[in-house]
Amino acid sequence: MKYLIVAAHPDDEVLGAGGTVHSIVKDAGSVDICIMNGKAEARAAGPEESELRGDMLECFRILGIENSYIADFPNIKFNNADHLDLVKHIEHAIRESKPDIIITHHASDTNNDHMHTSLACQAAIRLFQRQPDIPPVKELWYMEVPSSTEWCINNSFNKFSPNLFVEIGKEGVECKLRALASYKGVKRDYPHPRSDEAITGLAAFRGAQSGCVYAEGFETAFRRICFESK
Repeated sequence: MKYLIVAAHPDDEVLGAGGTVHSIVKDAGSVDICIMNGKAEARAAGPEESELRGDMLECFRILGIENSYIADFPNIKFNNADHLDLVKHIEHAIRESKPDIIITHHASDTNNDHMHTSLACQAAIRLFQRQPDIPPVKELWYMEVPSSTEWCINNSFNKFSPNLFVEIGKEGVECKLRALASYKGVKRDYPHPRSDEAITGLAAFRGAQSGCVYAEGFETAFRRICFESK
């Protein structure tokens, strides 16, 4: 099975689905990644672009991500970017990766870039309707990014509500924390949601919620099942 993660910034992929990526790769699956902004220049006291790219590639190596498609849309300004350009970058990744399943942000995420990435991804998965040579995506999942997704305080939005749980085990949690540590300055001290304790605790809670030994939660937004004609 082929997966494509569509994330707004470097570190979103590991925060939202790091343990799942580890489990997929361990099970002989394949994961590619599409990043909408590889610079994260608005990040407070962030590293230089070359250093961040090195951090990002090290994270990909630890998780086992294969191919990456990196764009440079303006950080925390995706609302000012041309929506069609956002869609086209994701479509390029879909065209190259040919994924069965896409994982991206939830549309009610309080982070501006996360929200617009989700909206663009929802448009891009219809690529097969415009280009018949592109295999249709079978599923679209929304992930939760600690310190962001839970901050949906606008009651007019439907909040993230996981209905799909991927067991990652203690090994997956440890791999996720190790990969996240590749990004300098991203982790925080407890009780921040990006602390080791909080990330482990969330995995324990999602596991207990679903009867798994540690898990990551996702919301299935789209699923397509086709049976071969007999």
